[in-house]
Amino acid sequence: MRALITPTELAGLAEAPVLLDVRWRLAGPPAVEDYRAGHLPGAVFVDLDRDLADEPGEGGRHPLPAPQRLRAALRAAGVRRNHPVVAYDAGDGSTAARAWWLLRWAGHEQVAVLDGGYAAWTAEGRPVSTEVPTPEPGDVEVSPGHMPVLSAEEAAELARTGVLLDARAPERYRGDVEPIDPRAGHIPGAVNAPFSGHIGPDGRWRAPAELAERFAELKVEPGQVGAYCGSGVTASSVVLALEVAGLGTAPLYAGSWSHWCVDPERPVEIG
Repeated sequence: MRALITPTELAGLAEAPVLLDVRWRLAGPPAVEDYRAGHLPGAVFVDLDRDLADEPGEGGRHPLPAPQRLRAALRAAGVRRNHPVVAYDAGDGSTAARAWWLLRWAGHEQVAVLDGGYAAWTAEGRPVSTEVPTPEPGDVEVSPGHMPVLSAEEAAELARTGVLLDARAPERYRGDVEPIDPRAGHIPGAVNAPFSGHIGPDGRWRAPAELAERFAELKVEPGQVGAYCGSGVTASSVVLALEVAGLGTAPLYAGSWSHWCVDPERPVEIG
């Protein structure tokens, strides 16, 4: 299963996949309200904070979930072994990619992100529903470790010896502002690569060749690149973009800036 699937491809699948609605917002009303107002027929809402992360703490704002927590959430959503899963968010794939990454990390290969998300689906006039399904419990197993991760020390080393991509907005990368975490700036040596750059003017993901060109401009080489962001969510979409671009599977610094910046002994770069 390719990492990205278009609305047309999804609608044409002979076997219906498990659909995960991973819409989320940092501030404002809970995204479950958007789900209740309308979602892809049969989709199950998965809460990023509750289901796809452990409690905030020393590991950052969105630490990787304990295997038992993730297994319970996925089984409740009806995820089954050897059965395809498609995750979607409001549009840009930045949070759906977290579900994609976690499923891959857990050893479930048949997972994709809906290109353009809910916005693309509805823009094509495709059906939506307000019915909340009750799926049959799934039997998926969670076997962590199938996607590479970076510790803080490994992220710092990669920033020196390879390319560590920072997926945050430029103003947060530079340290001009920091609305969430206690310190502003970035990991020394990291290169800014905002996740928004994966998306074209039409709201869909850029073609593989365009993504490859973007990463080439950032001096990215296979096996010498990793990604981080604020809390390990949007950086998952960088890992997805690198794979779509043909650059292999890059490691994720899951704790990201929310983990890095709380240790006063870790250096911070501004500008």
